[in-house]
Formats: sequence, C-alpha cells, structure tokens
Amino acid sequence: MSGDGPGKGHIVIVGASLAGLRAAETLREEGFTGEVTVIGDEPRAAYDRPPLSKQVLLGRVPADATSLPWRCPLDVRWRLGSAAVGLDLAGKKVRLADGEEVGFDRLLITTGTRARPWIREAEAELDGVFVLRTSSDAGQLNRRLAAGPRRVLIVGAGFTGSEIASACRERSLNVTVVERGPAPLVGALGGVIGAVAAELQREHGVDLRCGLTVTSLEGDQAGRLRRAHLSDGTALDTELAVIALGATRNTEWLRGSGLAAGPRGIACDAGCRAFDVNGIVTDDIFVAGDVARSPHPLFGYQFLSLEHWGNAVEQAEVAAHNMISPGPERRPHLWVPAFWSAQFGVNIKSVGVPPMGEELVVPQGALSERRFVAAYGYQGRVIAAVSFDQAKWLDFYRGLIESAAPFPPDFTTVDRRLDGMRPVSACFPDPSLPSHGASVTVSGYSPSERRVTFTPARA
Repeated sequence: MSGDGPGKGHIVIVGASLAGLRAAETLREEGFTGEVTVIGDEPRAAYDRPPLSKQVLLGRVPADATSLPWRCPLDVRWRLGSAAVGLDLAGKKVRLADGEEVGFDRLLITTGTRARPWIREAEAELDGVFVLRTSSDAGQLNRRLAAGPRRVLIVGAGFTGSEIASACRERSLNVTVVERGPAPLVGALGGVIGAVAAELQREHGVDLRCGLTVTSLEGDQAGRLRRAHLSDGTALDTELAVIALGATRNTEWLRGSGLAAGPRGIACDAGCRAFDVNGIVTDDIFVAGDVARSPHPLFGYQFLSLEHWGNAVEQAEVAAHNMISPGPERRPHLWVPAFWSAQFGVNIKSVGVPPMGEELVVPQGALSERRFVAAYGYQGRVIAAVSFDQAKWLDFYRGLIESAAPFPPDFTTVDRRLDGMRPVSACFPDPSLPSHGASVTVSGYSPSERRVTFTPARA
C-alpha cells in the first residue's frame, strides 16, 4: 500500500450516503491525514432519507431540505453525479460512469440500496407511476399528492408503503393498498403484529386489499396512468401509483470484480472487511450500511443485511476506524439492530431481529389496545422485541437480547399482563417466498453465483 502507514494514503468511499458521510467524518476525527474521495451517483451530498416518507410527503419539509448535519469540517474531495460502474481489485481503481478511473489505497463501499421498480419497464415509465427512495422522488411525489389525485394506489404494504399510505390519509386522500401477503408489515414483524397493522390501516380509511397482486398498469394514449388490474380480476381507476416493493442492493457494478457481492449484498466479516468470491477476507476493501452482509454473534453468526439508519452510522464508524487501525486495535461491529416507524398516529419501534422469531408473547399492554410490547423467541431465547407506543421498554429488551435471556421471559418484578404470556406462533411467511416488507435479511448463504474449484498445481 502506498503512503507511510494507516494514517496516510488515499481512501476512496463509494457511496455519498449517510454511511459514507459518517465514515468520512470518523476518518478525520480519528486522525487520518491522507486524501479522502467520496463518490456518489446523485448530484447532492448525503441527506436524511427517513423524512422523505414522512415530513416531505406531508408537505412540511421541502425535499431538498433534508441534508444531514456534518459533525466536523470535512477536507474531502466530492465526486458527485457520476456512479461507480466497475472495480479493478488488482489495479486498485474504481471506474466511473463518466469514464474516469479513481485509484485508491483502501476502499469503503457504502452504495446502499435503491427502490425496486415496477416489473414491466414500459408500465413503470407511465406518467403517474412512482417509487420513493431519493429526495428527487419525494419532491415529485409530494407535488402530485398536493394536486389532489382522486385515488392513490400503493403497491406493497411494507414500512415504506405503509408510511406513504399514512401520509396520504393525513392529507385526506383516498388510498388503496394492495399487498400480496396476508397483512401489512408481515415480512418484517410477522402475521400476528401484521393483523394489528391491518386493523389500524382500515380504521384510518385505507382500502387495504391483502392476498392480491397488481398484474398490470394501464395507461392512456398520452402515456398517463389510468387503471390498475388486480389478480382477482378487478380493475381500479387511478392516476397515481406508488410502487413500494422493497429495495435492491446496489452491487451490480461489482459484477466480475472478484468480491463476494450479489443480490443480498456484499459479504464481510465482523470488522467490515469484504470477502472475495473464494471466501478470503480482504484487508483493503471495507463495506458498511445497507449494502453490507456481516455475521453477528448474538444471532448465531448468521449474515445480516440491515436497512436501518442506526446500523449505517454504527457500521460506518467501525469500518472507518478499522481502515486506519492496526490489527490489535480493530473492533467488531456488534450493534443490536433497531428501527422505528411512525404511521397512523402510532410509533412503532423494534430491537433485535424479528424475522428470526418463531414465537411471540405480549408481556406489556395488549394487541387490542394498539399499545403493547411483543417479545420474539428463537430456539428458547429472546431474539427481538417490537413496541407500539411503548418504546420505554425497548432498552430493557435490548438487555435481554444481549444476554441471551430465555424465552418466554420469566418476569417476576415488572408490570405485565398474564394473558399475553402464552407463546403463539409469530406467523412469518415462508422465507422462500418473495417479501418486500422485511428491513432485515437473514442469510447464511454466499451472495455470489460463482462456484469455485481449487485445483492445486502439480509439482
């Protein structure tokens, strides 16, 4: 490696995202004095995405006013508006869409995810068909919602789709949500909690249709959306559809690079060092944020892909620290997954990995009251907890998760409802079926399609 040690040289960060920004800040805060280049495909630097489906769609905050605050002055080179399209591992170069190549000594990949588009390209290009991922997406969608469409169709009832539906109802717009699963949020929280979310949506006036799919979108001769056809044979007149079918990890640019990168993300160790396709860990390529897949000791060393704000920050800081630290001073990424969502007047928060849960109990509150904590169990231990307007309990459950407490939890000194302490199935859908509601992907499999055969050379 060029330079005079870990504090020198050229570090390139691909992904001008939340994770990319926090990594750059950490490098400078920890004394890295070499060159830092941040590459991003969007024309603006890192901004906050959670407000896009909340405050922006309610017209309370302009889409271009969600920039993230900087923790410290940053002496970095920004390369914005030109995406990375290739990686030369041997030559240590990142190829950009504009034809330029950027060399590096160490590389951090924080390319995150993008919204999964509608399945047919011609229909996806109809005027009135939207996805929501970028600030530009949010600004355009907000303007269309402000114009007062007669009906908004939302395809998918994961967290993004549900938050968009909530914003639409707060704006008094007619909303139809089509969800292929049995309930909203079922991929993320399971069928028991999904049933509560379904009741919540219907009580707030959402026309929720579960167990169905949208089979096609129909436009007029001018290319404007006019109708959606459903799998039960019905047709809905609509001029605005939001496709909320989950996210796709931005790894295509790494195809053929030699890294273990695929649809589930980029595999890395607990110190954020990327694996190559042979399963060998690299020492100069690091990964952080939504695009990373890393093993977690609290969850059986399963590889977790996390689409969480807090994870992006924590993992980026660990990756940046490890990039400029000698081996004995490196540390693992052991953040306990946590996320939150605000929809239909309810604050939903979670810790742990609910999709791993086999059973759940409701120790505090009651499902019927929409104010409760549900604890999830996996192989006899507490693996996660979800709260509806009961966030005060989550630090307590984080402690149970970190200590591998037994499930169901044996509470003797806390307020609880005995009628909620009988374990029931969490009712998650078959993991082999497609899901767009989960914000955590659990996988023990390599994301690479490449199959490697080692043949030793003959003497």
